Amino acid sequence: MKELFMELFSGFSSIGWKELVMFLVGIILIYLAIKKEYEPMLLLPIGFGCILVNLPFSVVWETMEKGESIPGFLQILHNSGIQNDLFPVLIFIGVGAMIDFTPLFKNPIMIFFGAAAQFGIFATMLAAVAFGFDLPVAAAIGIIGAADGPTAIYVGNKFAPEHFAAISVAAYSYMALVPIIQPPVIRLCTTKKERLIRMDYHEEPVPRVTKIIFPISITLIAGLLVPNSAPLVGSLMFGNLVRECGVLERLSKTAQNELANLVTLLLGITIGGTMKAANFLTLDTIKIMTLGLVAFIFDTAGGVYFAKFINLFLKKKINPMIGGAGISAFPMSSRVIQKMAQKEDPTNFVLMQAVSANVSGQLGSIVAGGLVLSLIPMLTGIGG
Repeated sequence: MKELFMELFSGFSSIGWKELVMFLVGIILIYLAIKKEYEPMLLLPIGFGCILVNLPFSVVWETMEKGESIPGFLQILHNSGIQNDLFPVLIFIGVGAMIDFTPLFKNPIMIFFGAAAQFGIFATMLAAVAFGFDLPVAAAIGIIGAADGPTAIYVGNKFAPEHFAAISVAAYSYMALVPIIQPPVIRLCTTKKERLIRMDYHEEPVPRVTKIIFPISITLIAGLLVPNSAPLVGSLMFGNLVRECGVLERLSKTAQNELANLVTLLLGITIGGTMKAANFLTLDTIKIMTLGLVAFIFDTAGGVYFAKFINLFLKKKINPMIGGAGISAFPMSSRVIQKMAQKEDPTNFVLMQAVSANVSGQLGSIVAGGLVLSLIPMLTGIGG
């Protein structure tokens, strides 16, 4: 009887203060998802996975039978979905099926904003080196600034597996907090006069053939110039081609809904499952979370100041707030910019231009991730 009692209550004795902190972290993430509605599709499963993996003996991660380690369901999801890069690729198929590039076709200049807003990646990479991280890990931390969760996972898994939990949690947490992070940065970088600039939007339809050629062309260009971006760019553009081809409506809806929702659900709980207290509650995690915030701030400011620079040469000025939408947090960032514009002037409508910059940021973040994957091995000699 005593042995049975000890077996039943042994779980309590294995819980320390670190596990209690992680339970609290998980509860906070769930609260933000439900109460504040900050990216609930991600924060809720991440928070719940965090609680699960810090339960006694981590049986959801692995169990011991006859002296052998048996993977639990969270480790199986991690090994099959993240270590093999399956989840990021599948998510990008769904995201590609959701994206309408029409606003970008009508505002092609906005593609440069998607590039300019990646400044924070490389600035943060240098800051991470200064914080004591080696170059591959610093590069993975910098990718947080892409505001693109799948790309952060893809790069982090290859360059910083020991910091994967901190990098992925930082990426998705700050994406959820875009409506809080971006407005003060943008206001600090702009004047009221600049925020009041109005912009025109043309309603002419875009030929269907253009929409079909675009994903094929982007895949070829990115795959030839930055080969390491091909898996992510290719999956994103494949999803978009399914959307725009006009003969796969049912598959397009499946990719946008069932596929994207299911993979997001599994990805979230798997990320939470990597948040084991002993590995997560470290000084490096604090550094990574701090640098992730810096990356988001630099990305936003970089896009805004690029717009201000472009305005020096334009007669018809661009509202510089749109530059802030060049990050990859689609479509949250473009919505934030529109709300800010309407707060200054209720009749100002800049959503389409902001969406143009936002989808450009989606492409820019993937290409930046591919560049990092190509350049870092050349500079450090890792990966052969």
